[in-house]
Amino acid sequence: MSLLHKLSSATAKSKKRVGRGYGSGKGGHTSSRGQKGQVSRRGAKIPLWFEGGQLPLIKRLPMLRGKGRFNVVRPTAEISLNELQKMQATEITLETLKAEKLIDPKFKKAKVIATGNISRKVAIKGIPVSEAAKLAVEKAGGSVE
Repeated sequence: MSLLHKLSSATAKSKKRVGRGYGSGKGGHTSSRGQKGQVSRRGAKIPLWFEGGQLPLIKRLPMLRGKGRFNVVRPTAEISLNELQKMQATEITLETLKAEKLIDPKFKKAKVIATGNISRKVAIKGIPVSEAAKLAVEKAGGSVE
């Protein structure tokens, strides 16, 4: 049985360097840059948002007036059972979640999901709860309204 297939290569072939003249082995003149144009020139850096001189998207869209344009309506905040376990309050509402800084005050909605475990008695009011989280809270002696 031959061991030739296990031998490593004795010579290392260097990669071809583009744009280093005809003697480099890979093109001379244009070196895979095409014929003419901005991108074929040396040091061409075109920003991602550049649209070829056309009016950019950011300038085509209307400006939103007032201070409220920065307050983006956030989606529903997710609260895990582990986070409920660490809370001080026994009655949990959206206001208590904001007071204990579990969620950002800008959130308008929250939902309890069944990630982790809960072993203390809590009463959840006015917050949607997933089916598995509801079972876990009721198993720990708590209630969901």
